[in-house]
Amino acid sequence: MTDTVAFADVEAAAARLRGRLVRTPMLRHRLLDEITGGTVLVKPEPLQKTGSFKLRGATNAALLLDPAARRAGVVAHSSGNHGQALACAAAMLGMPALIAMPADAPAIKVDSTRRWGAEIHPFDRHGVDRHALASDLARQRGATLIPPFDHPHVIAGQGTVALELIEDAKAAGLALDHLLVCTGGGGLIAGCALAAEALAPQAAIWAVEPEGWDDTRRSLEAGHRVAADGQGENFCDALLSKEPGAMTFAINHPRLTGGLVVTRAEVLRAMRFAFDHLKVVAEPGGAVALAALLAGKLPTKGQTVGVVISGGNVDPAVFAQALAA
Repeated sequence: MTDTVAFADVEAAAARLRGRLVRTPMLRHRLLDEITGGTVLVKPEPLQKTGSFKLRGATNAALLLDPAARRAGVVAHSSGNHGQALACAAAMLGMPALIAMPADAPAIKVDSTRRWGAEIHPFDRHGVDRHALASDLARQRGATLIPPFDHPHVIAGQGTVALELIEDAKAAGLALDHLLVCTGGGGLIAGCALAAEALAPQAAIWAVEPEGWDDTRRSLEAGHRVAADGQGENFCDALLSKEPGAMTFAINHPRLTGGLVVTRAEVLRAMRFAFDHLKVVAEPGGAVALAALLAGKLPTKGQTVGVVISGGNVDPAVFAQALAA
Protein backbone atom coordinates (compact mmCIF):
# COMPACT_ATOMS: atom_id res chain seq x y z
CA MET A 1 0.00 0.00 0.00
CA THR A 2 1.29 3.47 -0.90
CA ASP A 3 0.31 6.85 0.50
CA THR A 4 -0.54 8.26 -2.91
CA VAL A 5 -3.91 8.20 -4.63
CA ALA A 6 -4.66 8.94 -8.28
CA PHE A 7 -7.76 8.97 -10.45
CA ALA A 8 -6.75 5.53 -11.74
CA ASP A 9 -7.30 4.24 -8.20
CA VAL A 10 -10.81 5.72 -8.17
CA GLU A 11 -11.55 4.02 -11.49
CA ALA A 12 -10.19 0.72 -10.16
CA ALA A 13 -12.34 1.08 -7.03
CA ALA A 14 -15.44 1.67 -9.17
CA ALA A 15 -14.77 -1.57 -11.06
CA ARG A 16 -14.08 -3.44 -7.82
CA LEU A 17 -17.27 -2.23 -6.15
CA ARG A 18 -19.56 -2.74 -9.13
CA GLY A 19 -22.38 -5.11 -8.20
CA ARG A 20 -21.49 -5.05 -4.50
CA LEU A 21 -22.91 -1.62 -3.60
CA VAL A 22 -25.83 0.52 -4.63
CA ARG A 23 -25.13 2.89 -7.50
CA THR A 24 -27.14 5.71 -5.98
CA PRO A 25 -29.23 7.73 -8.46
CA MET A 26 -28.86 11.35 -9.53
CA LEU A 27 -31.88 13.18 -8.14
CA ARG A 28 -33.40 16.42 -9.45
CA HIS A 29 -36.27 18.54 -8.20
CA ARG A 30 -37.93 21.53 -9.83
CA LEU A 31 -38.04 23.44 -6.55
CA LEU A 32 -34.28 23.20 -6.08
CA ASP A 33 -33.74 24.69 -9.52
CA GLU A 34 -36.26 27.47 -8.78
CA ILE A 35 -34.66 28.34 -5.43
CA THR A 36 -31.13 28.45 -6.81
CA GLY A 37 -31.73 29.67 -10.35
CA GLY A 38 -29.51 26.84 -11.52
CA THR A 39 -29.59 23.14 -12.26
CA VAL A 40 -29.13 21.05 -9.12
CA LEU A 41 -28.03 17.42 -9.18
CA VAL A 42 -28.24 15.54 -5.88
CA LYS A 43 -26.31 12.37 -4.99
CA PRO A 44 -28.25 10.60 -2.16
CA GLU A 45 -25.82 8.35 -0.29
CA PRO A 46 -28.33 7.50 2.49
CA LEU A 47 -29.60 4.93 -0.03
CA GLN A 48 -26.50 2.77 0.55
CA LYS A 49 -27.31 -0.29 2.66
CA THR A 50 -25.41 1.12 5.66
CA GLY A 51 -26.95 4.55 5.12
CA SER A 52 -23.87 6.48 4.02
CA PHE A 53 -21.10 6.86 1.44
CA LYS A 54 -18.65 5.27 3.88
CA LEU A 55 -19.49 1.79 2.59
CA ARG A 56 -17.61 2.62 -0.62
CA GLY A 57 -14.22 3.28 0.95
CA ALA A 58 -14.49 0.61 3.63
CA THR A 59 -15.44 -2.07 1.13
CA ASN A 60 -12.72 -1.08 -1.32
CA ALA A 61 -10.10 -1.25 1.44
CA ALA A 62 -11.40 -4.59 2.73
CA LEU A 63 -11.42 -6.15 -0.72
CA LEU A 64 -7.74 -5.29 -1.14
CA LEU A 65 -6.65 -7.21 1.97
CA ASP A 66 -4.81 -10.47 1.39
CA PRO A 67 -6.22 -13.77 2.78
CA ALA A 68 -4.04 -13.71 5.91
CA ALA A 69 -5.09 -10.16 6.76
CA ARG A 70 -8.74 -11.06 6.24
CA ARG A 71 -8.42 -13.93 8.71
CA ALA A 72 -6.92 -11.59 11.34
CA GLY A 73 -9.72 -9.07 10.85
CA VAL A 74 -10.02 -5.29 10.85
CA VAL A 75 -10.14 -2.46 13.38
CA ALA A 76 -11.38 1.11 13.00
CA HIS A 77 -12.25 4.17 15.04
CA SER A 78 -15.46 5.85 14.01
CA SER A 79 -18.23 8.17 15.13
CA GLY A 80 -20.58 5.72 13.47
CA ASN A 81 -20.81 5.72 9.69
CA HIS A 82 -17.34 4.32 8.96
CA GLY A 83 -17.81 1.79 11.74
CA GLN A 84 -21.07 0.54 10.25
CA ALA A 85 -19.50 0.45 6.81
CA LEU A 86 -16.44 -1.52 7.87
CA ALA A 87 -18.59 -3.89 9.93
CA CYS A 88 -20.75 -4.50 6.84
CA ALA A 89 -17.71 -5.02 4.60
CA ALA A 90 -16.22 -7.41 7.14
CA ALA A 91 -19.46 -9.40 7.30
CA MET A 92 -19.52 -9.54 3.49
CA LEU A 93 -16.03 -11.08 3.47
CA GLY A 94 -16.33 -13.22 6.61
CA MET A 95 -13.87 -11.17 8.68
CA PRO A 96 -13.96 -10.22 12.36
CA ALA A 97 -14.26 -6.47 13.04
CA LEU A 98 -13.63 -4.34 16.13
CA ILE A 99 -14.86 -0.74 16.06
CA ALA A 100 -13.83 1.88 18.63
CA MET A 101 -16.76 4.31 18.91
CA PRO A 102 -17.39 7.38 21.08
CA ALA A 103 -19.53 6.57 24.08
CA ASP A 104 -21.93 9.33 23.02
CA ALA A 105 -22.28 8.18 19.40
CA PRO A 106 -25.91 8.09 18.19
CA ALA A 107 -27.59 4.88 19.29
CA ILE A 108 -28.77 4.16 15.75
CA LYS A 109 -25.14 4.02 14.59
CA VAL A 110 -23.92 1.90 17.49
CA ASP A 111 -26.80 -0.56 17.13
CA SER A 112 -26.35 -0.85 13.39
CA THR A 113 -22.62 -1.48 13.74
CA ARG A 114 -23.30 -4.23 16.26
CA ARG A 115 -25.98 -5.79 14.04
CA TRP A 116 -23.41 -6.26 11.28
CA GLY A 117 -21.51 -8.45 13.73
CA ALA A 118 -18.77 -6.08 14.89
CA GLU A 119 -17.48 -5.81 18.43
CA ILE A 120 -17.79 -2.29 19.92
CA HIS A 121 -15.09 -0.65 22.04
CA PRO A 122 -16.52 2.59 23.53
CA PHE A 123 -14.29 5.58 24.37
CA ASP A 124 -14.58 9.19 25.54
CA ARG A 125 -14.85 11.41 22.44
CA HIS A 126 -13.05 14.30 24.15
CA GLY A 127 -10.53 12.48 26.31
CA VAL A 128 -8.91 9.89 24.05
CA ASP A 129 -6.63 9.94 21.02
CA ARG A 130 -8.86 7.77 18.88
CA HIS A 131 -6.22 6.91 16.29
CA ALA A 132 -3.75 5.81 18.96
CA LEU A 133 -6.46 3.76 20.65
CA ALA A 134 -7.44 2.00 17.42
CA SER A 135 -3.78 1.41 16.53
CA ASP A 136 -3.21 -0.26 19.91
CA LEU A 137 -6.29 -2.44 19.50
CA ALA A 138 -5.18 -3.50 16.02
CA ARG A 139 -1.67 -4.30 17.27
CA GLN A 140 -3.03 -6.37 20.15
CA ARG A 141 -5.11 -8.48 17.77
CA GLY A 142 -2.74 -8.61 14.83
CA ALA A 143 -5.55 -7.01 12.82
CA THR A 144 -5.47 -4.38 10.08
CA LEU A 145 -6.35 -0.81 10.98
CA ILE A 146 -8.57 0.84 8.39
CA PRO A 147 -9.04 4.49 9.43
CA PRO A 148 -12.08 6.53 8.34
CA PHE A 149 -10.37 8.92 5.93
CA ASP A 150 -6.56 9.03 5.85
CA HIS A 151 -6.09 5.82 3.84
CA PRO A 152 -5.49 5.57 0.08
CA HIS A 153 -7.93 2.71 -0.54
CA VAL A 154 -10.64 4.46 1.49
CA ILE A 155 -10.12 7.72 -0.40
CA ALA A 156 -10.25 5.91 -3.76
CA GLY A 157 -13.51 4.20 -2.82
CA GLN A 158 -15.11 7.47 -1.72
CA GLY A 159 -14.19 9.05 -5.03
CA THR A 160 -16.69 6.80 -6.78
CA VAL A 161 -19.43 9.12 -5.46
CA ALA A 162 -18.32 11.94 -7.75
CA LEU A 163 -17.34 9.59 -10.56
CA GLU A 164 -20.92 8.28 -10.73
CA LEU A 165 -22.49 11.73 -10.41
CA ILE A 166 -20.35 13.18 -13.18
CA GLU A 167 -21.09 10.20 -15.43
CA ASP A 168 -24.83 10.54 -14.82
CA ALA A 169 -24.70 14.30 -15.41
CA LYS A 170 -22.90 13.75 -18.70
CA ALA A 171 -25.52 11.19 -19.75
CA ALA A 172 -28.14 13.90 -19.13
CA GLY A 173 -26.20 16.40 -21.23
CA LEU A 174 -24.95 18.37 -18.22
CA ALA A 175 -21.53 19.42 -16.94
CA LEU A 176 -20.87 20.43 -13.33
CA ASP A 177 -19.89 24.02 -12.54
CA HIS A 178 -19.78 23.38 -8.78
CA LEU A 179 -19.66 20.34 -6.49
CA LEU A 180 -20.58 20.70 -2.80
CA VAL A 181 -19.34 17.94 -0.51
CA CYS A 182 -19.92 17.31 3.21
CA THR A 183 -16.48 17.36 4.85
CA GLY A 184 -15.08 15.95 8.09
CA GLY A 185 -11.60 14.46 7.83
CA GLY A 186 -11.61 15.04 4.10
CA GLY A 187 -11.67 11.53 2.63
CA LEU A 188 -14.90 11.91 0.67
CA ILE A 189 -14.01 15.26 -0.83
CA ALA A 190 -10.44 14.11 -1.59
CA GLY A 191 -11.71 11.19 -3.66
CA CYS A 192 -14.35 13.40 -5.27
CA ALA A 193 -11.73 16.03 -6.12
CA LEU A 194 -9.59 13.43 -7.90
CA ALA A 195 -12.61 12.29 -9.91
CA ALA A 196 -13.65 15.84 -10.76
CA GLU A 197 -10.14 16.84 -11.76
CA ALA A 198 -10.14 14.07 -14.36
CA LEU A 199 -13.76 14.14 -15.51
CA ALA A 200 -15.03 17.67 -14.78
CA PRO A 201 -11.96 19.92 -14.50
CA GLN A 202 -14.12 23.03 -14.91
CA ALA A 203 -15.99 22.32 -11.65
CA ALA A 204 -15.29 24.30 -8.48
CA ILE A 205 -15.08 21.90 -5.52
CA TRP A 206 -16.37 23.19 -2.16
CA ALA A 207 -15.88 21.65 1.27
CA VAL A 208 -18.91 22.22 3.49
CA GLU A 209 -18.61 22.02 7.28
CA PRO A 210 -20.63 22.91 10.40
CA GLU A 211 -19.86 25.97 12.52
CA GLY A 212 -16.97 25.42 14.90
CA TRP A 213 -15.70 22.39 12.97
CA ASP A 214 -14.49 24.17 9.84
CA ASP A 215 -10.93 22.86 9.97
CA THR A 216 -10.74 22.26 6.22
CA ARG A 217 -11.87 25.82 5.42
CA ARG A 218 -9.35 27.26 7.86
CA SER A 219 -6.61 25.00 6.54
CA LEU A 220 -7.27 25.92 2.92
CA GLU A 221 -7.04 29.61 3.81
CA ALA A 222 -3.87 29.12 5.85
CA GLY A 223 -2.19 26.87 3.29
CA HIS A 224 -1.44 24.21 5.91
CA ARG A 225 -3.40 22.01 8.29
CA VAL A 226 -5.14 23.99 11.03
CA ALA A 227 -7.32 22.60 13.79
CA ALA A 228 -10.89 23.77 14.25
CA ASP A 229 -11.62 25.68 17.43
CA GLY A 230 -13.83 22.82 18.60
CA GLN A 231 -16.34 25.27 20.02
CA GLY A 232 -19.17 24.09 17.81
CA GLU A 233 -21.94 21.75 18.82
CA ASN A 234 -21.81 17.98 18.36
CA PHE A 235 -24.99 18.20 16.27
CA CYS A 236 -23.26 17.17 13.02
CA ASP A 237 -21.64 14.20 14.76
CA ALA A 238 -20.32 12.67 11.53
CA LEU A 239 -18.14 15.74 10.82
CA LEU A 240 -16.31 16.39 14.08
CA SER A 241 -12.72 15.85 12.94
CA LYS A 242 -10.47 18.36 14.69
CA GLU A 243 -8.18 18.80 11.69
CA PRO A 244 -7.90 17.47 8.14
CA GLY A 245 -6.00 14.26 7.53
CA ALA A 246 -2.41 14.59 6.31
CA MET A 247 -3.12 12.52 3.21
CA THR A 248 -6.50 14.06 2.50
CA PHE A 249 -5.24 17.63 2.86
CA ALA A 250 -2.32 16.94 0.52
CA ILE A 251 -4.91 15.98 -2.10
CA ASN A 252 -7.43 18.70 -1.25
CA HIS A 253 -5.20 21.74 -0.86
CA PRO A 254 -4.33 22.16 -4.55
CA ARG A 255 -7.73 21.01 -5.84
CA LEU A 256 -10.45 22.59 -3.71
CA THR A 257 -11.88 26.02 -4.44
CA GLY A 258 -12.66 26.79 -0.79
CA GLY A 259 -14.78 26.00 2.23
CA LEU A 260 -18.34 26.92 3.24
CA VAL A 261 -19.75 26.89 6.77
CA VAL A 262 -23.36 26.28 7.83
CA THR A 263 -25.33 26.79 11.03
CA ARG A 264 -27.48 24.34 12.94
CA ALA A 265 -30.65 26.13 11.75
CA GLU A 266 -29.50 25.84 8.13
CA VAL A 267 -28.80 22.13 8.57
CA LEU A 268 -32.23 21.51 10.09
CA ARG A 269 -33.86 23.31 7.18
CA ALA A 270 -31.92 21.15 4.71
CA MET A 271 -32.92 17.94 6.52
CA ARG A 272 -36.56 18.99 6.32
CA PHE A 273 -36.23 19.93 2.64
CA ALA A 274 -34.63 16.57 1.78
CA PHE A 275 -37.45 14.73 3.55
CA ASP A 276 -40.31 16.82 2.15
CA HIS A 277 -39.18 17.12 -1.45
CA LEU A 278 -36.51 14.51 -2.22
CA LYS A 279 -38.00 11.83 0.05
CA VAL A 280 -34.53 11.26 1.51
CA VAL A 281 -33.73 11.01 5.22
CA ALA A 282 -30.52 12.96 5.87
CA GLU A 283 -28.56 13.04 9.12
CA PRO A 284 -27.16 16.43 10.21
CA GLY A 285 -23.64 15.81 8.91
CA GLY A 286 -25.04 14.39 5.71
CA ALA A 287 -27.14 17.49 5.05
CA VAL A 288 -24.52 20.25 5.31
CA ALA A 289 -23.83 20.48 1.56
CA LEU A 290 -27.54 20.81 0.80
CA ALA A 291 -27.76 23.34 3.65
CA ALA A 292 -25.07 25.50 2.03
CA LEU A 293 -26.91 25.42 -1.28
CA LEU A 294 -30.29 26.33 0.21
CA ALA A 295 -28.73 29.10 2.31
CA GLY A 296 -27.23 30.72 -0.77
CA LYS A 297 -23.62 30.34 0.34
CA LEU A 298 -22.41 30.63 -3.26
CA PRO A 299 -23.86 32.11 -6.47
CA THR A 300 -25.68 29.44 -8.47
CA LYS A 301 -27.77 31.32 -11.04
CA GLY A 302 -27.30 29.66 -14.41
CA GLN A 303 -24.90 27.11 -12.88
CA THR A 304 -25.04 23.31 -12.71
CA VAL A 305 -24.41 22.30 -9.10
CA GLY A 306 -23.75 18.82 -7.74
CA VAL A 307 -24.66 18.25 -4.10
CA VAL A 308 -23.74 15.18 -2.07
CA ILE A 309 -26.09 14.11 0.73
CA SER A 310 -23.54 11.91 2.43
CA GLY A 311 -25.50 9.99 5.06
CA GLY A 312 -28.86 9.34 6.65
CA ASN A 313 -28.18 7.64 9.98
CA VAL A 314 -30.05 9.99 12.26
CA ASP A 315 -31.58 9.26 15.66
CA PRO A 316 -35.39 9.69 15.65
CA ALA A 317 -35.27 12.44 18.29
CA VAL A 318 -32.85 14.49 16.21
CA PHE A 319 -34.86 13.94 13.06
CA ALA A 320 -37.97 15.10 14.93
CA GLN A 321 -36.19 18.44 15.49
CA ALA A 322 -35.78 18.80 11.73
CA LEU A 323 -39.44 17.99 11.08
CA ALA A 324 -40.43 20.62 13.64
CA ALA A 325 -38.10 23.27 12.20
